[in-house]
Amino acid sequence: MAKVGVVLSGCGVYDGSEIHEAVITLLALDRAGAEAICMAPDADQMHVINHLTGDVAEGESRNILVESARIARGNIKNLKDVSANDFDALIFPGGFGAAKNLCDFAINGPDCSVNPEVARIVKETVTAKKPLAAVCIAPALIAKIVGDNNSPALTIGTDQGTAEAVQAMGAEHISCPVRETVVDKENKIITSPAYMLAGRISEAADGIEKTVKQLIDMI
Repeated sequence: MAKVGVVLSGCGVYDGSEIHEAVITLLALDRAGAEAICMAPDADQMHVINHLTGDVAEGESRNILVESARIARGNIKNLKDVSANDFDALIFPGGFGAAKNLCDFAINGPDCSVNPEVARIVKETVTAKKPLAAVCIAPALIAKIVGDNNSPALTIGTDQGTAEAVQAMGAEHISCPVRETVVDKENKIITSPAYMLAGRISEAADGIEKTVKQLIDMI
């Protein structure tokens, strides 16, 4: 049975992992007969968003690992305790948490910094030549970590501003429809736009399911 690491960034589209994307990823992995190994960094979120109003919840703080455990039904590891030796492939669901908690791309764009444990696990995966996938905004994180050395081909969909930021970090951006993927065979990286473009959950699901299949096939 293939083991696939799933890196989560909290729980909720505006300040953590996009829940639809995370659940679709876990479902697709299970249907493919793979074992999902959920993980998240043990650190505070950048901030907390009231998902009913869209406003910042002033004075509140939440932990990325604790919040991610909601999606993983408690079966989750502290990222610092995981290495690339523990899985055959790695995938990042999207959501603003990928750009706020795993790195600060949402604030600083191409000049963003990355959580050290997140950078480590991605670099270990690439060095081990194991396949890596990212959906929605998460490819921006991958571009920051490996762009300068590997020039990966990836997508965040069609948003010009975000595409230019991704390219500024050393990646080659390829525009991609919501239901499709971009596969960089040389670097073993698969990406799909998901809710960067999706207006319906089925649109996001089509791209994510293809991403997971291609990820498994690349192991």
